[in-house]
Amino acid sequence: MPENRLHRAPFEPSAHQPGLTIPTALIAALVVTILALLGIGTRYYADGDLNAIYCLLSLFFSANLLICYWEVCLFLRPDHVEMRTRYWRERSSITGRTPAREFLLARVPLTRILSPTLWADVWAAYSHYDGSYADRRTFGYNADIANGMVTPVPTLILYAAYTFELLPAVLAGILGVMLFWQWTYVTSVYWASFFVANRHARISRREVYTYICAINSPWVLCALLGLYVSVRLILDGNYSVLG
Repeated sequence: MPENRLHRAPFEPSAHQPGLTIPTALIAALVVTILALLGIGTRYYADGDLNAIYCLLSLFFSANLLICYWEVCLFLRPDHVEMRTRYWRERSSITGRTPAREFLLARVPLTRILSPTLWADVWAAYSHYDGSYADRRTFGYNADIANGMVTPVPTLILYAAYTFELLPAVLAGILGVMLFWQWTYVTSVYWASFFVANRHARISRREVYTYICAINSPWVLCALLGLYVSVRLILDGNYSVLG
């Protein structure tokens, strides 16, 4: 039946997978680490020094690029997310296990590591804590879709500018103010919409702190640091704030 096909994912937490497999958490960690080290290593090779602010922002840029890919997968597979949200809720009620932990520890074949269906399942598991990602009418769903579509290019431009000083510092600062401010604002509105909609009443306080506050906090805290850097780039007219 079509519904059953939509309900299936490229893996199941308890299923045996043929061939070489890798945990989804390790895939995500490797992507972020490699992207961050490319920038950090290049800058160290060119300048011979490391700056803590630059390293932190390169890690943030790398994480955002990965999340952007996941958000594109959310856009491409909304029906799958809605179906799998029900699966994760039912599985959690039966096993008592945390969907996020099960997804991150699940092993997937190397041939599926770029599968949009696989990474759309991130949002199905997350919908156990915030059901807005299984509803295309909500702010959370559309804000993340917009982030995935709009921010990859300016993120790459700013990452390259910080690494190679390709742009005049003032231009990099202006782009940074625009990009970092929207991350700060949109994430803050997401938090507000979550609590105004009373979604926090459906999960435990620990889950609110872990999966809503902590996971989303880099898009406020790192973005505020980025705003500081951007203002310094404009006022100083050079990249000295990054070392």
